[in-house]
Amino acid sequence: MAFRRRNKSYPFFSQEFLIQNHADIVFSLVIFILIGLMFEATAKTAILFIQPQYNVTTLSPEGEVTLYHYGWKDCATILFYFFIAIIFHAIVQEYLLDKVNRRLHLSKSKNTKFNESGQLCVFHLVSSVWSFYILITEGYLLHPSSLWENYPHVHLRYTVTDVLRYEVSTTLPFVFQEELSRQLQYICLYLLHISAAYLLNLSRVGLVLLFLQYVSELGFHVARLFYFTDENHQKMFDLWAVSFVFTRMATLTLMFLAVGFGLARAENQELDLETGNFNTVLIRMTVLLLVCFTQSWLLWKFIRFQLRRWREFRHEQAVRKKASTKQPLRSLKRDSLGHHENGLLKAENGASPRTKKLKSP
Repeated sequence: MAFRRRNKSYPFFSQEFLIQNHADIVFSLVIFILIGLMFEATAKTAILFIQPQYNVTTLSPEGEVTLYHYGWKDCATILFYFFIAIIFHAIVQEYLLDKVNRRLHLSKSKNTKFNESGQLCVFHLVSSVWSFYILITEGYLLHPSSLWENYPHVHLRYTVTDVLRYEVSTTLPFVFQEELSRQLQYICLYLLHISAAYLLNLSRVGLVLLFLQYVSELGFHVARLFYFTDENHQKMFDLWAVSFVFTRMATLTLMFLAVGFGLARAENQELDLETGNFNTVLIRMTVLLLVCFTQSWLLWKFIRFQLRRWREFRHEQAVRKKASTKQPLRSLKRDSLGHHENGLLKAENGASPRTKKLKSP
């Protein structure tokens, strides 16, 4: 099955061929893994791609509860989620974005940005709703102290560990976008922060930060989609600017509260790989410096963008003001000389000027 209509064919195993047909190739791999579940000889290998392998069953007042932690076998699960995310992006592009593009008739550059924002809107919407659901059900928002108490948080519920694997796997498909160089730095930052929160057992704090980031990014891409449909919709960018600054401040506050003060008061502050305890002064300072550097870099790019936008707005206002001042001067000069009516020059009092008689030769 082909997700897109092919107007041009490329040589096999070329870069253009892989980019054009990556959804079909990945769909075949997913079918191959699912077929492996049907046979006993390959079922144990195929299940590694679908089901998390590191689980622990504990007793609670509600009964038996299954908790999960990470390991090297999670790479297979992340790879399978990566395949599913690519197929999902191809479906959104084929059955939603392409149909909207045919009606809007955008230019090539705007069409690329519209597709990018459309894909990221779906990704951030699903991620923010899923993260918010987990934050409410686990009680992280109502009890902020649970973000750092009883550290290390090695054993987590399936939804918490699964959403982190999902975030890693769904960030990777954006490497197939056309403007890869512009998005590569953001992709690397996402992978670095999510992987650090996952491996250092800071999943609870990382989940709250991801929720804040995805809500802010969702507002930006929704505003850009409305702008492409109608360029008069620019007020939503002002709302996004406020939410962007609030997200940066909330991220820094939460990190200093959880890592700088909460974990600093814990009794066990020795590195222990077996128990998953990474609560040391060096690791805490490294995490805080990384987050501070990232947030400062994002704020610096945001300020540069706003200043460039402000200069462009002032330039447009100056051009309009200059054009408006020239218009009365031209009309004044025309009125002083008179005006034309029915092909004849009329004076200010409405009388026609006298024509000069020509002498005969």
